[in-house]
Amino acid sequence: MSDTDSFIEEVTEEVRRDRMFAWVKRYGWMAIAAVLLIVGAAAFNEYSKAQATAKAQAFGDSVLQALDLDAPSERAEALMAINVEGTPESAQSLLALLSAKEWVEADREDDAITLLQAVSDDAEVPLVYRQVASFKLLALQASDLSIQERSLGYQALIGGNPQLRVLAEEQLALLDVEQGNTKEAIAAFNAIVQDTEATAGQKRRASQLIVALGGDLVSTNGE
Repeated sequence: MSDTDSFIEEVTEEVRRDRMFAWVKRYGWMAIAAVLLIVGAAAFNEYSKAQATAKAQAFGDSVLQALDLDAPSERAEALMAINVEGTPESAQSLLALLSAKEWVEADREDDAITLLQAVSDDAEVPLVYRQVASFKLLALQASDLSIQERSLGYQALIGGNPQLRVLAEEQLALLDVEQGNTKEAIAAFNAIVQDTEATAGQKRRASQLIVALGGDLVSTNGE
């Protein structure tokens, strides 16, 4: 390489460096700010996750501690006293459902009904919690509701959660038994036995009731 070519190459390299330094001087703060923003966002995201995990663990521990108390009424009161701040919106509904169960065990069904009715009527509560509350209400108020009212209530629960649907269909079949509609009840129980979404316990209960009613089990393979 000649001295002239070497000199030109050195000048060119110097110009490149000057341009780079000028760019860094003018725009470098943007790159630094972007890096800091990315690092800060990542750190905040991890902090938020850690906070959410800690709150969820604290909520779970509080529920377990409440359920570990001796008397049902104490468990119910402790459950409703749990702080749900920072937990999912459904946490309060879950506590209400758990508390209602404890009030029933404490022979305070009116308190249970009050809680369940509040969950069932709240449009802001997730559908599955409202349906569970409605299902439990129908059972608690069975003596105060007519067969038609209970039937309409259980029919309204069909089409939502699969497991709740099967439970509702089971209750409708039992209403047929209560009315003496044996043939319809046996058909309904056979449908449950063949239902792929029914649990083993639900199928077993349905099978036992079919036999008790003098009916025949329909084979699940159609034979």
